[in-house]
Amino acid sequence: MKIIISPAKKMRVDTDSFPIRAFPQFLDNTQCLLARMRELSYQELKTLWKCNEQIAALNFERLQTIDLRRNLTPALMSYVGIQYQHMAPDVFTRDEFRYIEEHLRILSGFYGVLRPFDGVVPYRLEMGAKLDAAGKRDLYAFWGNRLSKAVIEGDSGVLNLASKEYSKCVIDHLPGNIPYLNCVFAERKAGKLIEKGTLCKMARGEMVRWMAREQVENWNHLKEFRELGYVFTPEESDGQNYVFIKQERKGCGDEEKSCL
Repeated sequence: MKIIISPAKKMRVDTDSFPIRAFPQFLDNTQCLLARMRELSYQELKTLWKCNEQIAALNFERLQTIDLRRNLTPALMSYVGIQYQHMAPDVFTRDEFRYIEEHLRILSGFYGVLRPFDGVVPYRLEMGAKLDAAGKRDLYAFWGNRLSKAVIEGDSGVLNLASKEYSKCVIDHLPGNIPYLNCVFAERKAGKLIEKGTLCKMARGEMVRWMAREQVENWNHLKEFRELGYVFTPEESDGQNYVFIKQERKGCGDEEKSCL
């Protein structure tokens, strides 16, 4: 199976800790997007990025000097969001790295699909950004079905741990004979299942880490996931959606403070 996850907006440069093993497979397409973005004014880019002046200024400066083949950081180590903090790849074992390299794919508006040790530079371009390039109206049209083909190449299924903004560029193009599974991380509030963004990101990172530790090779094994208090709930799940519900912490009544 292949595991798909979203990138993070915040990135870092670390060219020393781990070597890159390849360039991203769609680097020519990335170069096309880079050229298109360099045609835009500062204000147009700020609108595209939907960010404040400080972040826009930083990324505008980066855009002028980006070299897609120099000073590269492995993709897995480059992103610094909540999901990646909980994945904690810096402390993976050798076996866990091997597992991740085989199974994990990071989706990106700028790079398309990234393998864990593909070399990348900091950038800002979300998949949902309204950037027209190469005659296409937006990034979904620009990438088309290429990302789906790259993810499923030589494999038999897709585990979706990405947000809807990113997962649709793969899931919407899957052939009918390729199975996929969504993992939902929710809380039960007033009889309803509620998904909270930050907690979902935490859980997705924890699941990737747990899968690497357990060397998970089939979907049935996922039912054993228990990190952060999430428990697989069969009555809420079906063949395409595994639902994990966060269990409420048991209080201690009047003695609760002494239990903390």
